[in-house]
Amino acid sequence: MRVLLINPNITDSVSALIRAEAQRSASPGTEVDVLTAPFGVAYIETRFEALLGAYATAQLAAEHAANYDAVVVAAFGDPGLAALREVLPVPVTGLTEAALASAHLLGHRISIIAISQRIQAWYREVVESYGFSSRLASIRALDRPLASIGGVQDEHAQALQDLAERAVAEDGADVIILAGAPLAGLARSLHGRLPVPVVDGVSSAVRHAETLAALKPGRARQGSFSRPPAKPHRGLPDAIARLLDSPR
Repeated sequence: MRVLLINPNITDSVSALIRAEAQRSASPGTEVDVLTAPFGVAYIETRFEALLGAYATAQLAAEHAANYDAVVVAAFGDPGLAALREVLPVPVTGLTEAALASAHLLGHRISIIAISQRIQAWYREVVESYGFSSRLASIRALDRPLASIGGVQDEHAQALQDLAERAVAEDGADVIILAGAPLAGLARSLHGRLPVPVVDGVSSAVRHAETLAALKPGRARQGSFSRPPAKPHRGLPDAIARLLDSPR
């Protein structure tokens, strides 16, 4: 089995974190590859940045997805996930969707620990879009400058743990999700140090992607996730144009 993870931001150090956690989490025999967005921003905090990340992800997915059994949008917030599900020939999941799917099997009230205050509004909207608003206990986030996005979990490990502990004690969280690719792997070091289960988006996404590929559920030929209707287009990258023009 081959799983492709696409980092929608341009930071190679974040891709390295994604790759390390994906390789630790994958089943024996599963090959994981990570690609980094060729354009965009260092890390995604806002709706507009997510728009840029979604387009970069779409370009890489159009170029490479046919060689894989599943694709993962490797950023919390899952920029472009639903749109990719319409056009790709393989299953697609993302860090938020997969983390929520794991968390809801472990407890009822879910808290998300994030890396910045600005990111909270967008995350809340994404959680709502997945139907988990009633299960969301809180989103707590760092409120300090980030010297290096790839070094967030090392630089702010204690602060992130403190946020998680407060989410349990003050917000009633049954499960903690550590949000975002920059925190990939942190759940392993916090294992046993928090009084509730801790969920990592990358490890969840890899495992859910493997499951979806193994189940071979088929793809939508009708409904809202069927392929977009054929129509004229202009100025698109070749791979995206080919994807749009492929047989329905």
